[in-house]
Amino acid sequence: MKRTIGDVIAYLEQWAPLSYQEEYDNSGLMTGNPAHDVSGILVTLDCTEEVIQEAIQSGCNIIVAHHPILFKGLRKITGKTYDERAIILAIKHDVAIYAIHTNLDHIHTGVNKRIADRLGLIRTRVLAPRTDTLTKLTTFIPEEATDRVLNALYEAGAGSIGKYSGCSFQTQGIGTFTPSAEANPTIGQANTPEKVAETRTEVVFPTHRSEAVMTALRKNHPYEEVAYYLSRLVNENQEVGAGMIGELPEPEEPISFLRRLKEVMNTTCIRYTSIVKPMINVVAVCGGAGKFLLKNAIAQKADVFVSSDFKYHDFFEAENKITVADIGHFESEQFTKDLLVEVLSKKFPNFAVNFSKTVTNPISYL
Repeated sequence: MKRTIGDVIAYLEQWAPLSYQEEYDNSGLMTGNPAHDVSGILVTLDCTEEVIQEAIQSGCNIIVAHHPILFKGLRKITGKTYDERAIILAIKHDVAIYAIHTNLDHIHTGVNKRIADRLGLIRTRVLAPRTDTLTKLTTFIPEEATDRVLNALYEAGAGSIGKYSGCSFQTQGIGTFTPSAEANPTIGQANTPEKVAETRTEVVFPTHRSEAVMTALRKNHPYEEVAYYLSRLVNENQEVGAGMIGELPEPEEPISFLRRLKEVMNTTCIRYTSIVKPMINVVAVCGGAGKFLLKNAIAQKADVFVSSDFKYHDFFEAENKITVADIGHFESEQFTKDLLVEVLSKKFPNFAVNFSKTVTNPISYL
């Protein structure tokens, strides 16, 4: 069965919606035609000229990268800079480039969960949940149609809260209306007041599913005019946000933990602050630059915070309340490639999903 580049994009964005990315980010399709058939996928952390050459040579016409090669608009494409040359090469050889960056960082099955799993953390949760991702739908359904409409809403993505699905709140009541002469009512007659036993039904859904949920409501609700209202929620979404925190199965001596961290994250160097706890039990993590989450990690009583890109003065902000372990940006995110290959291979088993063999880390260590 042939699959298009658009099919791959649709699946990735169902898993990690673009609406979850940070404002500064530029995740999504950089180059390429979504209508083209997929010949193969190459997965990388960074998209460079060398990676694009690798894709060409291996017969892959879509590159899925964690980091966008374009963060800002290009005013000229002359080949003067590395990103301009990469874009020219990709367009010339009809290679699509797709970036899945902070939206993948922010889902609970994404970058940070992969780090947590490598460290063996249990009882994990999002460190800094988002508060702008949920909407509540309230609608009024004739009693006999309630189950049918609710099932359609569930299929469209409504009614899931954490590990629970099929969630709703229902209240029985009486709806009143008078159809006009131009109306085509399902119940009642023109110009005649009507009373109907209805179910006030409330469901919560991810805001990015709004179009699908409202389409399902209108398609399955029996009324010509559907009564409803939408409320944007400020509730924390426990499955969407930055960083992750969890516990070790057994407390671990700090230096032993740091040595194991160095091994499992395949890094040659860890910069860390003072050891402040006799044993490590609670661990917070953030792939990539995570200094902005340091206060969250401290507030939630983490013993150590594993992240990267801390500047010299940033380390002082640990204030002997937590041990900061900076393992390097590339090193903290390198296993994102494994995650993407696993997810894509499971969904698209009929064509090759390849790890890029090109090392894109621009930093070397002595």
